[in-house]
Amino acid sequence: MTSAPPASALPRPPLWQRLQGHGHWRWLSRGALVLFASAVVGLLAWQASKVDWAAVRAAAEATPARVLLAAALVAACGHAVYSCFDLLGRRYTGHRLHAGAAMLVTFISYAFNLNFGAIVGGGAMRLRLYTRLGLPTATTLRVMALSMWTNWFGYLALAGATFLMLPVALPPAWPVSPAALRVLGGALLLLALAYLAACAGSRRRHWDWRGHRLHLPGPRMALAQLAISTVNWLLIAGVIWVLLDQRVPFAAVASVYLVGVVVGIATRVPAGLGVQEAVFVALLSHNIPRPELLAALLIYRALYYWGPLLLAALAYLAVESRAPQRAPG
Repeated sequence: MTSAPPASALPRPPLWQRLQGHGHWRWLSRGALVLFASAVVGLLAWQASKVDWAAVRAAAEATPARVLLAAALVAACGHAVYSCFDLLGRRYTGHRLHAGAAMLVTFISYAFNLNFGAIVGGGAMRLRLYTRLGLPTATTLRVMALSMWTNWFGYLALAGATFLMLPVALPPAWPVSPAALRVLGGALLLLALAYLAACAGSRRRHWDWRGHRLHLPGPRMALAQLAISTVNWLLIAGVIWVLLDQRVPFAAVASVYLVGVVVGIATRVPAGLGVQEAVFVALLSHNIPRPELLAALLIYRALYYWGPLLLAALAYLAVESRAPQRAPG
């Protein structure tokens, strides 16, 4: 019987693993996140105090009805496209829940996700609704995973190509240089292409992770993910472009919006509230007066975030009251 080696002879874990083992590290990391978020909120509040809100209101009221109607139509198309995400999950998992029910769940969870974050909308709300409709938890988790990856797969490809080939003109004072943005774009595009290549040619088609088996989709499914997600991101940018009355090229609006997504993820502000507005003001206020720009972005919030949230809340109550208790089979 061999004796265990002395503790001094065992390899020491990396520093970050040793730090995570201490309770103080968790408190320090949480405190750092709180301080960072507080600094961002304070900066946004300071920027908001410098805005002529009377001029913003006047610009919003002066928005032509035809522009509002067109933007509302594009926003509706965007939500309709996103509602199809879980149809890919339906095909991927083979579950037999009605397609209309899957689309309704996707719409409700997406609206809550936009306004309250991924944990509430993309996670808890989706899980609750699918469970309420009788879908097994394991199947629901697979649908959720595919849907979330579909969303970000399209972003990787679109943002990567945009940052690499059509980079937005960044202000000199920004901490990110145009060269760094191109590098980021190249990295994002490579990740998207790597996924496509894996779906098309990987010999290994599944992985086991925490008791769940993850299956790699085929190339047709990957291309469908890319197409539907790319269209979704372009429609979101299209809402803002229409509200700006097409006074800025669509490519420029889309580029600024995609940059704002990166900034929103980095700041971790719920729903990116104020972050997208700050990015658009910083990058496009030389083309459009600030009050008109902010008015368009506030209307965009109302059309794409707040209006659908009201409809989703009503739909959620309807699902809760009428959903069957039995599994779909």
